[in-house]
Amino acid sequence: MNEADLHALMVRALGGDERAYQTFLEQVAGHLRPYFRRRLFEGPDQAEDLVQEVLIAVHTKRDTFDASLPVTAWLYAIARFKLVDHFRRVKRRGTQLPIDDFDDLFSTSDVEAGTARRDLDRLLDQLPPKQRDVIRMVKIDDLSVREAAERGGISESDVKVSIHRGIKALSRLINKAGA
Repeated sequence: MNEADLHALMVRALGGDERAYQTFLEQVAGHLRPYFRRRLFEGPDQAEDLVQEVLIAVHTKRDTFDASLPVTAWLYAIARFKLVDHFRRVKRRGTQLPIDDFDDLFSTSDVEAGTARRDLDRLLDQLPPKQRDVIRMVKIDDLSVREAAERGGISESDVKVSIHRGIKALSRLINKAGA
């Protein structure tokens, strides 16, 4: 199922169409299972656990989806964070998850990915430098809070506070743009 089909299902689901929502979740799960299985060495149970974590995140955060944006970019972000969280839990430090590695999760075009990256960069550029830098280090470059603190020459608690404030500011910017 392509971006347009998934997007249409999600929009219908947000409008209250339960059948569209069920189909959407089934399609997403179908993309996620083989994707996670290829990347995990712990076995199929771990992959299924991650699929369920992503589906739960999609369900609980569905109200944050902006229908004017590609749904696969939103799903990609959720899947990537869940995979990174998994690697952190099993302490596979140093595992690299290049952006190109996610190309096979959903069939999105390079144009859509480039547009999403450009939009993200524009949003981040509106933040104060410290917030922008720590969000990039921790949320995009996948550094730990400790590593970001050392690199930025600030305390770990300052990193956490800056990330929290930066994400709140990003949320306001996104809501303002959608209004």
